[in-house]
Amino acid sequence: MSTPLSSKPRIAISACLMGAEVRYNGGHKESRLCSRTLSEHFKFVQVCPEVAIGMGTPREPIRLVGESHAPQAVGTVNRALNVTRQLAEYGEQMASELHDISGYIFMHKSPSCGMERVKVYRENGAPQQAGGRGIYAAAFCARHPDLPIEEDGRLYDPVLRENFITRVYAYADWQALLAQGLTRRALMEFHARYKYQLMATHPLQYKAIGKMLGSMGRSDASEIGPRYFSALMAALTRCATRGTHTNVLLHLSGYLRGAIDSADKRELRQLIDQYREGIVPLVVPLTLLKHLFRLHPDPYVSQQVYLQPHPENLSLRNAI
Repeated sequence: MSTPLSSKPRIAISACLMGAEVRYNGGHKESRLCSRTLSEHFKFVQVCPEVAIGMGTPREPIRLVGESHAPQAVGTVNRALNVTRQLAEYGEQMASELHDISGYIFMHKSPSCGMERVKVYRENGAPQQAGGRGIYAAAFCARHPDLPIEEDGRLYDPVLRENFITRVYAYADWQALLAQGLTRRALMEFHARYKYQLMATHPLQYKAIGKMLGSMGRSDASEIGPRYFSALMAALTRCATRGTHTNVLLHLSGYLRGAIDSADKRELRQLIDQYREGIVPLVVPLTLLKHLFRLHPDPYVSQQVYLQPHPENLSLRNAI
């Protein structure tokens, strides 16, 4: 069962990004992309771990100190203030409570919520060369390794934004499938719908995942399902390129070979070539392709997630 694109997946988000005044200085870091644009399509669950563990607002700021792979969260003034354990435990608690979310948007550079490249300091105050991960974010993500996660700043990159939201809807789609009951047939149908989306993001993994399902024999769907989904989400994390998108567009146009005339074929090929060369965005050849499939429906192509992996009015493919 596919999750309708009109439904709103639940996404957890650092509360300061939604305008909540929960920062150490009593301020916020509102992201209008999140609070205004994306909030029309997602149900945001706001979380501020530092407030949740009782640090208050305003409060003494904390920073990561020690080794990059296992830092401690301590006060910048009072070094005796150490909230590492509290943040990690709250991360584990929320990982258990937020079992129905389909993604998470973290505040970048935060010692509690930063996803990567958070500054870690040596005991003498000098920064480590390698960055670390926020304590809360690390604990939460360890319990949800397949969950789509992203930082607020990276979402302003149109390719990364499209990739993240595609993964969020894929995750929600899988959650809907599990709610209906996972069967071998449902698993194969799910994979069939993601064929060209996978081909666009990770062609090699598309083949490897296909082999995984092809060799499942009489294995129970509940056994192979989690392995399949982990592989799928890992593959979808890779961003599609103009080259891989072009390959998919050409594959899909092949289904129209005997249905459209030479003029339509030339126009479609011209737009695909213009997209490959960076002259037009993906939405241009894709719009014509979808129009032609409305005139000449193909039952297999019509079920492909690639044609509409997220709501059209998000306009995510207008800038890639």
